[in-house]
Amino acid sequence: MKHAFINGNVYVSFRPVRRVEAFLVVDGKVAMLGSTEDILRTAGVLGAGVTDLGGRTVLPAFIDSHMHLDELGEYLNMLDLRGVRSIGELKEKLREFAEGRRGWLRGHGWDQELFEEKRWPTRWDLDEVVSDRPVMLSRVCLHAAVLNTKALEETGLIDWDSEDVIRDESGEPTGIVKEEAFSVAVRKFDEMIGEEEYAEYLLQVADYALSKGVTTVGFVSVGERALRALSRLEAEGKLRLRVRAYLNPGEELEVLESLERLGIRRGFGGGMLRINGVKVLADGSLGARTAWLSGPYSDADTSGHPNVGEEWLEAVAKRVHNAGLQMAVHAIGDATMDMVLDVYESLGDVERAGHRIEHASIMRPDQIERAKRLGVRLSVQPHFVLTDWWVIERVGEERAKWVYPFKSIAKAGIPFGLGTDSPVEPLDPWETVYAAVTRGKYENLPLAALTGDEALGLEETLHAYTAGSAQVLMDEELGTLEEGKLADFIVVSTDPFEVDEKELRRIRVLETYVGGERVFKA
Repeated sequence: MKHAFINGNVYVSFRPVRRVEAFLVVDGKVAMLGSTEDILRTAGVLGAGVTDLGGRTVLPAFIDSHMHLDELGEYLNMLDLRGVRSIGELKEKLREFAEGRRGWLRGHGWDQELFEEKRWPTRWDLDEVVSDRPVMLSRVCLHAAVLNTKALEETGLIDWDSEDVIRDESGEPTGIVKEEAFSVAVRKFDEMIGEEEYAEYLLQVADYALSKGVTTVGFVSVGERALRALSRLEAEGKLRLRVRAYLNPGEELEVLESLERLGIRRGFGGGMLRINGVKVLADGSLGARTAWLSGPYSDADTSGHPNVGEEWLEAVAKRVHNAGLQMAVHAIGDATMDMVLDVYESLGDVERAGHRIEHASIMRPDQIERAKRLGVRLSVQPHFVLTDWWVIERVGEERAKWVYPFKSIAKAGIPFGLGTDSPVEPLDPWETVYAAVTRGKYENLPLAALTGDEALGLEETLHAYTAGSAQVLMDEELGTLEEGKLADFIVVSTDPFEVDEKELRRIRVLETYVGGERVFKA
């Protein structure tokens, strides 16, 4: 395939900012950059097709370095509870959703911090609406959920003796489950989805991502079922989204053992689907107070807790490292960050291996310096700034100065990419860009006043969302439209450098191209 794109406002890269009028794509890659006249001349010699961009703006496509493809696919087909302001409203939405639907019911997106009742929902709240079949409604952070009584019974969690199954003063399970218990519930609910329906979810969310201008995703916490479905879809030629997979190591490390036994190394796979490494969930979330802090939360008598021990994490990391795979570790609390950095320091040559830390929500200055020295790569989620509007109350003003320190990370020269953790945050990149650049100042968030200097510039943000994310994924063919790179790009409604920053979230993706072929048109 040979095709020329002419008469455009084409951003080749953002660091440095480089623009051209036109470019030529040959066999899925950018073969030539230049003026419309030069590209047309070469296109004529090659017999290439021509698209006149009509002066519209072209950008390298977005790369979401950290998201959950399967959970987003399920989320698009479940009850949306984002922005719900009371338990009463939650119950009414559940009642409407349950009508006309059979089987197990699932919803996502509630945040008790928004509820006028100022409390968490309970199984008894849900039982008032649906009591004859299982219901699970996950919190926005995807580290906790509320289950009705039927769901507690079907998952076996009603009899669990664990701090992850929350109980009231009389010892009765409230229906709130966190971390490991939450994972158990998710797996049980996932089992209720048929294989064909599951594959359709993945295709649906792939098309959704392309419509938002995202052509590559770092799909984290990938289970065997998801990998099996994606492999089939790629083999059938149906997968148009580039997926870089980070697998769950398995409850007994059986997945990691299979990777080791088969000699599968980072980058194994084809152009659309590749296995990059292993992802470990080392702590929880600030919203659920399960992220592990070096001191107690400011609004609760707990410091959170790690999900794994340091000895276990080090053993797994060494095996991943020696297998030639990339390690990705979820670390939100600063105590967890210390543990992960200790483990990475024990490995040696982290920079070459490309090992990652996910979220880095609280990162002290000494940890930033240490991460730079070790050569660690980071995947951060700027939209957390808007969602976690309560964060100063949660961690206190002193520690809040270390929350989401994007500018400090950039100044330190740490390689970092942007992600959404979708469905935790919206997949729409322009929402993320807006959050990174404005940092909540137009929403009058206290964190913006306290840490406004941690906002990123537009060039920094777009670089991190393209070339930066490609670096985190260790994919050298992605991230810019330089010659030799894959021709993944988008046509947008407005030049982002020509609009007020308040308008960034209103930019629309008009067309999306993967390997020079159009896969979405608004």
